[in-house]
Amino acid sequence: MNVSQLEWIVTLGVTIAVLLFDVVYIARRPHEPTMRECAIALSFYVGLAIAFGVWVWNFHGSQFGLEFFAGWLTEYSLSVDNLFIFIIIMASFNVPKVYQQQALLVGIVLALIFRGIFIALGAVAIKQFSWIFYIFGAFLVYTAVRLVRDTDHSDDAENAVVRFARTHFRVTDKWDGLKLYVKDGGKRLMTPMFLVIVALGTTDLLFALDSIPAIYGLTSEPYLVFTANLFALMGLRQLYFLLGDLLNRLVYLSQGLAVILFFIGVKLVLHALHENELPFINGGEHVPVPEIPTLLSLAVIILTLFLTMVASLVKTRVVDRR
Repeated sequence: MNVSQLEWIVTLGVTIAVLLFDVVYIARRPHEPTMRECAIALSFYVGLAIAFGVWVWNFHGSQFGLEFFAGWLTEYSLSVDNLFIFIIIMASFNVPKVYQQQALLVGIVLALIFRGIFIALGAVAIKQFSWIFYIFGAFLVYTAVRLVRDTDHSDDAENAVVRFARTHFRVTDKWDGLKLYVKDGGKRLMTPMFLVIVALGTTDLLFALDSIPAIYGLTSEPYLVFTANLFALMGLRQLYFLLGDLLNRLVYLSQGLAVILFFIGVKLVLHALHENELPFINGGEHVPVPEIPTLLSLAVIILTLFLTMVASLVKTRVVDRR
């Protein structure tokens, strides 16, 4: 895929413009967004992602178009799992609803920066070392097993970074608007808003350890990896407010994501075998194994997400009737 410098500039320019608009809009009027407001914004971001995918399909070919849509859907579904942690973090720190938008927006901006770094490192690693796909594949299979075994997120509100901040810095539990620091008795104290932003940003950084290898299993193009992550994160804030308690109804989300990650992990291992250069595997020669096409990957992802939602809704409806 030959992506021109102009395409990168336009992509980054539009991203910065949208984020700046969000920052200015929210800063001028801190509020709890309405369902209508969230639905309109989310529809805009989803429509923008679909339009971008169609553009990639038309100007760079159907193969890259399929890779973008497969990557975007995967990243979006993994981002929904992030929302469970976000809800726990907000509840743990008792974040006033009027300030939740600001905290989420800053957390998402930090996530974009972290993921951009991860994407760049991943692109370099893949270009230099074909065996990295073995590591990516094994890690995704491990993550899939972990998702099935551990679906309880209740202890994830305060990660190691937040605990370190509480231990080594002066912290206050009192909220003071959007301020990150306050002065009390001549001492500078971190506010809960600062800790919330740190928790959101670092939590998404940890999630990137799963999502970046996953999307590199669907496309090796850094441009598509970046834009798929970009569009998945852009609508995350609105999705948080739009779904709210409805997320609790997606009882089989972890299992569905585990299936997707396991499938992509196997796909990565097969690709690694096909491109094998390790001397202790088949004498350093390529292993004649079939590779999973992108169209099949997209079909598996869509079908898994559909079955996950249907099974979850059926399960919660049965529980409600009882």
